[in-house]
Amino acid sequence: MKYLKAILVLGVVLLLAGVTFRFAAAQGPGSQQSETVAKPKKKDAPAEATDQPKIPSKFSKKDKDVPEGLPTFSSDVNTVQLEVAVLDNRGHFIPNIPRGNFRVLEDNVPQQVSGFSTNADAPMTIAMVIEFNAAFQQYWSEGWYQTLVASYGFIETLKPEDYVAIVAYDMRPEILTDFTTDRGKIQEAMQRLRIPGFSESNMYDALVDTAQRMSNIEGRKAILLIATGRDTFSKLTFDKARKGIQEAGVPIYAISLLQAFRIVADAYMPDTMRMDFLQADNQLNTFTRETGGQAFFPRFYGEFPNIFRDIGAALRNQYSLAYSPSNQVKDGKFRKIKVELVNPENGEQLRIVDEKHKPIKYSIVAKQGYTAPRAVE
Repeated sequence: MKYLKAILVLGVVLLLAGVTFRFAAAQGPGSQQSETVAKPKKKDAPAEATDQPKIPSKFSKKDKDVPEGLPTFSSDVNTVQLEVAVLDNRGHFIPNIPRGNFRVLEDNVPQQVSGFSTNADAPMTIAMVIEFNAAFQQYWSEGWYQTLVASYGFIETLKPEDYVAIVAYDMRPEILTDFTTDRGKIQEAMQRLRIPGFSESNMYDALVDTAQRMSNIEGRKAILLIATGRDTFSKLTFDKARKGIQEAGVPIYAISLLQAFRIVADAYMPDTMRMDFLQADNQLNTFTRETGGQAFFPRFYGEFPNIFRDIGAALRNQYSLAYSPSNQVKDGKFRKIKVELVNPENGEQLRIVDEKHKPIKYSIVAKQGYTAPRAVE
């Protein structure tokens, strides 16, 4: 038994040493020269493939050249769309709240709600942004397996009419499939997640690029981020990424990877790696909270079904609100949004009770603001 325990401890130490080396290589000044593994390329393929699939650009309903079957886009900058979820203390959606109980404040100024709907059957547009690199998947096959379980598991919860795009990233984001309802194309895209290439994990660049491409898509939309939350080499800083995501206004839902690994290896983990993971968790919480999404940190595979259910419920069971801002100045500044539930008779906070007339504690999930357009000079 002593020998077995010693072997297990040695294995964890060696694993951590390998991963630490990779993390250091990705973050150090010589990281670009340290990568010797390149992604496989097709023979005679140009440096920039001309047939690379793209997330749809900002089409308008009036455009004649809009490809059939793609999500539609809106360029109406004078209307702000809000997807709002009201959850009880167990994370369950609270339905049947009348329109008159919602109050929207923009920079603390009450706004007139002009649109309101609760169509749970409307199709969704989801971009799955998946971290797939050699930083941990090369040393720990469980990380690769967990990535696939989370990705395939969520896809199975979607309806046939939902649009899905698959984006994988390491050093740079790669669109494996454009938005489509064809589950065959989605499965083909997932089959490409086999051999990781680079060790970098440029999450900021991948998130902002995807969110900006989706910014004017109409209807229910979201990004599902499946990642550790770490960023090693992005061109964007955390603050710039945060601003870019806020401007795009696309809700982000995140499923964190490596939580079980961290629990097992915590006693042998260097302080620098522990701080990296804590920072990663904070980044996932920040990006999701500020866009009106949620972050999940599963420790066991048994938690995944409930997470998929919660994300699906949050995306489908939402109140869609729209308003025209009272401040029509096109100054390019960030406007803070706050959604409240009030009693229209006295303006006080709305009291919600259960079947036994006991008060329910609830939370409101919605994006926290947007960036106003800037006037063209």
